[in-house]
Amino acid sequence: MDTADSACPCGSALAYAACCGRFHRGPQQGQAPTAEALMRSRYSAFALGLHDYLLATWHTSTRPAALEPDPPGLKWLGLDVRRHAAQDADHATVEFVARSKLGGRAQRLHETSRFVREGGRWFYVDAQTR
Repeated sequence: MDTADSACPCGSALAYAACCGRFHRGPQQGQAPTAEALMRSRYSAFALGLHDYLLATWHTSTRPAALEPDPPGLKWLGLDVRRHAAQDADHATVEFVARSKLGGRAQRLHETSRFVREGGRWFYVDAQTR
């Protein structure tokens, strides 16, 4: 990311610092106010290679010990949030499509992710891919 004023990778039309950047670093780190905001910040973390953030926002019941390095040349192209649904105050799902390119081939990940809020913080739990 060139500067904090650059457009946020999540596609919100806000500057990175005013959007996902505030959850990646500083006093609001890891404290996205909704499951959708956490999902957007996780997409941006994938796009920026912030693996520590991804692990920190992954629920301990499903979190891997480590993440594999990104394949060389992987480029994240965009995010489309299709649906955000709260089951109750502490459980939600977010359906999205994330687009990427690797080795000249376009890829598309369509997923419905489950999130849980514990101690006032949202965590990614797992996903159903399509």
